[in-house]
Amino acid sequence: MQPFYLCQVLTRRFLAILTLACAVGGVAGNAQSQDETPTALPNEHGQIWKEYDLRPYSQRLPNQQNPEQAIIDWVVRETGTEIWFAEPLGLLSANRNTLTVYHTPEIHAAVAEIVARFTRVETDKNVFGIRMVSVDSPNWRTKSLSMLKPLSVQTPGTEAWLIKREDAARLLDDLGRRSDFREYSTPNLMVRNGQTHIVQRTRPMAYVKSINSNLPGNYGQEMGQIEEGFTLKLSPLLATDKREAEAVLKLEASQLEQMNNVNVPTTSANQARQMAQVQVPQTSSWRLHERFRWPIDQVLVISCGVVPRPSPNATGPLGLRPLVQRGPPRSDALIFIESKGSLSDIVASSQGEERYEGLNYRGRY
Repeated sequence: MQPFYLCQVLTRRFLAILTLACAVGGVAGNAQSQDETPTALPNEHGQIWKEYDLRPYSQRLPNQQNPEQAIIDWVVRETGTEIWFAEPLGLLSANRNTLTVYHTPEIHAAVAEIVARFTRVETDKNVFGIRMVSVDSPNWRTKSLSMLKPLSVQTPGTEAWLIKREDAARLLDDLGRRSDFREYSTPNLMVRNGQTHIVQRTRPMAYVKSINSNLPGNYGQEMGQIEEGFTLKLSPLLATDKREAEAVLKLEASQLEQMNNVNVPTTSANQARQMAQVQVPQTSSWRLHERFRWPIDQVLVISCGVVPRPSPNATGPLGLRPLVQRGPPRSDALIFIESKGSLSDIVASSQGEERYEGLNYRGRY
């Protein structure tokens, strides 16, 4: 091979190796740059880093785990969930002492208001009363509808009203005199401002779900279980001006209407063919998830409509159980929520701390 051609071949090989080396180096450089921590957060939309002091709130709850969770929940309710997972870049993090937020000034304004509603000393001891009752017939409206001022509700079949305190007391007294009246929570149940309280009344119902020849025992019965009853969650919060209150109410109820028995063939231990019985539960359920805002000098009344009775164990007037009726029981479920004022005022009106203990206060939940 001529020296000139040999030089050309070597040059081409050298350039190819050099190009490959540069390409590999570029990929490595790009991979390294992707792993590097940015020295500054992007703020094309004017995002601001700010820390909020939660100690005025959390220090009043020394025995409660993760008290900051209530504030996070209300921030997300106020701002919406999607803004923390889309453009512009945002950050929300909290511990017992500090809430850290990185977002736009508009979002900070909403966050600051929520934090103030928790940390202000004058709102800390405010409590809310809640009563859940039902009557079988919705005809209580005939006498009482004129006292009720309707509120907007998103859930189909649900109604909400505002009513004066004295009219609410009269309405509850009238309902309590009815033979179809039932109470599902203690009359003096109290919920502390900013906290979530859970009222739960369920019972397990066991049934024969299936027949399994691989299981020992009588026909190899495979058991199942369903929960019958209701779970109510209430999260109330005063506004900063203390003239209005908000509450997020979540209620889930299920009812076992009947067990449908079905005969199925099976084989016993001695290989004799016979019939066994399995059960198919027939259930009904309903849900309510709403957020309400109302003046604290009035009572919020919510009707869930005529629905499956929330709990089979509820008692009627004088603690008596209602008469058994044909078919799955249905009732008009009613919820009364009102601001009771400060805890100290309630204690004073109850003539001392000892008497107040009987009011079934659940502020720690």
